[in-house]
Amino acid sequence: MEYRIEHDSLGEVKVPAERLWGAQTQRSLENFPIGGDRMPREIIRAFAVLKKAAAMTNRDLGRLDERRCKLIEEVCDEILAGKLDAEFPLSVWQTGSGTQTNMNVNEVIANRGNGLAGETLLHPNDTVNMSQSSNDTFPTAMHIAALAAVQGSLLPAIDECIAVLRRLEEENADVIKIGRTHLQDATPLRFSQEISGWRGMLESTKEEIELSSASLSALALGGTAVGTGLNAPDGFASLSARYISELTGYRFVSDPNKFRALTSKDALVFSHGAVKALAACMMKIANDVRHLASGPRCGIGEITIPENEPGSSIMPGKVNPTQCESVTMVAVQVMANDTAIGIAASQGNFELNVFMPVLIYNYLHSVRLLSDSIRSFTARCLSGLKANREKMRENLDRSLMLVTCLSPRIGYENAAKAARLAYLEGLTLKEAVLRLGLLDEKEFDELVRPEKMV
Repeated sequence: MEYRIEHDSLGEVKVPAERLWGAQTQRSLENFPIGGDRMPREIIRAFAVLKKAAAMTNRDLGRLDERRCKLIEEVCDEILAGKLDAEFPLSVWQTGSGTQTNMNVNEVIANRGNGLAGETLLHPNDTVNMSQSSNDTFPTAMHIAALAAVQGSLLPAIDECIAVLRRLEEENADVIKIGRTHLQDATPLRFSQEISGWRGMLESTKEEIELSSASLSALALGGTAVGTGLNAPDGFASLSARYISELTGYRFVSDPNKFRALTSKDALVFSHGAVKALAACMMKIANDVRHLASGPRCGIGEITIPENEPGSSIMPGKVNPTQCESVTMVAVQVMANDTAIGIAASQGNFELNVFMPVLIYNYLHSVRLLSDSIRSFTARCLSGLKANREKMRENLDRSLMLVTCLSPRIGYENAAKAARLAYLEGLTLKEAVLRLGLLDEKEFDELVRPEKMV
């Protein structure tokens, strides 16, 4: 392999000749050969937006000439298009401030820009990082990436799922089934009502995610090293936030308290808490679906779901609720990620939090997993869900909890006696009530009407 010599404040470094990164990126590669987790692409693209906005702001404020600004813009557009992905190889497990990723981006932009210009016009620190510090750029990139992931991927996935659940409600509005509480038979409800509970959970968590993600719109950019804004010109923070808004299509503002913005990660904790709530809801919905579909002959069997693949390497003909299992595993991972995020956010010392890479890695991991998982579950499971109406009717007719509607007429204790007798002697509820002389047949038939109990 051929190398070229790059240098930084510590001296010279050998860098592979074909690579666009420089000395600090190379040092990070050599100093942190830890795991296979690379800085998420979402963060690199957020940095490209940030660097482009910063260059435009520095130009407008008279600190950067038009030619250099255009070069930075051109390279940032290449990064956003994914053309330079191979130039961002750094591990998540690096410096806790994300400094090396900031410098990775600075070096790639400078070297690529100089290559395009045919002369040295850009310097990683003096030009590309002008008016900035890693301490304010990395948290800014975190918020850009997080908000874009939520708005661009997670919320649309939730909407797709809600739309399918609404369709299922309409299709099953006339189906009455037995309800269940404590895993035991309860009073009847419409299947559409049960589905509406699933829909309502997603609608509520969507609102919570939207509310909590609004706090991600506040950006640390302009605080530079410790929040004072040293080396950033007046107006840089607000103008760069405006450009970031224009470039992304999402509303961003300059955080009014840069000291908080650099050291506190409460906005990401708050937002991920709502993401975790979504994971909890998806866990419940997936469990309901797989339990209702259990069988096909020896389980509840009240619904059928698509048969996507064989379920066993030893039992021929077995089909398992694999989409449900995938959702529940994702939910567990998101809940685990939330723990890491909470702990990482608690570690802000003095003017900086130095657990930022692991925090945003887990945040984006959760959003990516849930977005993909919900879409897969919607398309490959919920879309093909069908009510087994005969089984639902059979279970409804056999249920002893229909006795609940008799309590106002015969009293709670007599109703309990009838249910107990029916259970112990294998009678129908009607047979038990008649044997105890609590009602005659006509009275029973008039009172026990499941369609009037929902």
